[in-house]
Amino acid sequence: MKKTRIILILLFITGIMQAQDRTQPKAGKAPVVNLKKPQTFFLPNGLKVMVVENHKLPRVTYNLTLDNPPFAEGNKKGVDQLGSSLIGSGSTKITKDDFNEEVDFLGANMAFSSNGTYASSLSKHSGRVLQLMSYGALNPNFTQEEFDKEKAKLLEGIRSQEKSVPSIANRVVDALAFGPNHPSGEYITEETVKNITLADVVTNYENYFVPENAYLVIIGDVKFKEVKPIVEKLFGSWKKRATPKLSYTAPQNVPFTQINFVDVPNAVQSEISLVNTLYLRMGDKDFFPAVIATYILGGDFNSYLNMNLREEHGWTYGANAIIGAGKYVSKLRSASSIRTSATDSAVVEFIKEIKKIRTEKVSEEVLRDVKAGYIGRFVMQVEKPQSVARYALNIETEDLPTDFYENYIKTINAVTPDDILKAANKYLLIDNTRIIIAGKGSEVIPGLEKLDIPMFYFDNYGNPVEKPIYK
Repeated sequence: MKKTRIILILLFITGIMQAQDRTQPKAGKAPVVNLKKPQTFFLPNGLKVMVVENHKLPRVTYNLTLDNPPFAEGNKKGVDQLGSSLIGSGSTKITKDDFNEEVDFLGANMAFSSNGTYASSLSKHSGRVLQLMSYGALNPNFTQEEFDKEKAKLLEGIRSQEKSVPSIANRVVDALAFGPNHPSGEYITEETVKNITLADVVTNYENYFVPENAYLVIIGDVKFKEVKPIVEKLFGSWKKRATPKLSYTAPQNVPFTQINFVDVPNAVQSEISLVNTLYLRMGDKDFFPAVIATYILGGDFNSYLNMNLREEHGWTYGANAIIGAGKYVSKLRSASSIRTSATDSAVVEFIKEIKKIRTEKVSEEVLRDVKAGYIGRFVMQVEKPQSVARYALNIETEDLPTDFYENYIKTINAVTPDDILKAANKYLLIDNTRIIIAGKGSEVIPGLEKLDIPMFYFDNYGNPVEKPIYK
């Protein structure tokens, strides 16, 4: 599992319903959002604990998150993923069967991964549930038997995706955008998984499952003064260690727009992605303009890309655009699965729509509707414990103002068409974009060559190759 602490903004969300009567009523006052500030304390090992009391319902949730820097796994790519599948499979404190049986008996939900854990239950069981969560997270029982089972599953999954065109496209997109040696660009293969031993999983866990960058967020029907000593007892023995300090070459966008083609003879359609890397933080002034611009481009049914590629031309079932944000480098990707015969034409239309949002101001009506959708979804989420935990964590890990979410609605409403235009020009780098296409070369290369866009060829793993020759 990649360690990049990237706050991925998924942009194909349910479209905003359009009323037949387009006259707009006067806007009422924006909803007031009051998020309760967490009470916090630190353990000597570095773990930061945040507690938000909410006694409306007799439930409690625990979120343990490790906000580690990204790291590459090299020729043992997959070790972190295997670790994720093994954490929680029993503990040195309790057997796997007894653990699972008790979690079920308590009616609790629990999940583990290499970058954190989650648990929820009725508050009357909260103490025992937190104890079980600590057992699974801090005292995992890594056995050869479980390792062999999970490794076999992982290898089978890789083999099943070997000829999947979307899987090939996703792998090559990241390898080319970030570089194959970057944490966000390296890919898993049968060979890298076969290189992994149980000892590698244990070492990886010991190196990275540490309290140095860890946050425990507790939300619900608990009392701070009662839960604090419990946390201190259960997590105080978590050994203080520092993660390895690694550095990587910063990915660079291409100096000119180009087509990067991957020939997949069995492809029945073309996977097209227009990609550039970027640095965008949630605290940046143009964060909301950037994500809203991307949403307008490819975020819902009424987006520029979908209305063009699907509704106007019928070349696809849908098109989308996704922008990443966080402390580390991310990417902006516009993508669609396109009918093979329309591959070259679709590339032209992708470029057309990206240029449109960079050169033409979005209409007030479209912007108003998109902002209303964001605000509506935010208001619906704000009462959910998982959302409150995520917001509290974001404020810490993203260095956000403490009133970031109280001002969320006001900040979105303040975004203007000019802001959208500026953000689109800053982040949608149409002159420095990789147009990555995975498709049937014998049928689509001739049309692509007529576009007068430089073309380069790559294999299924992003390695440069010569142009395919067809008889």
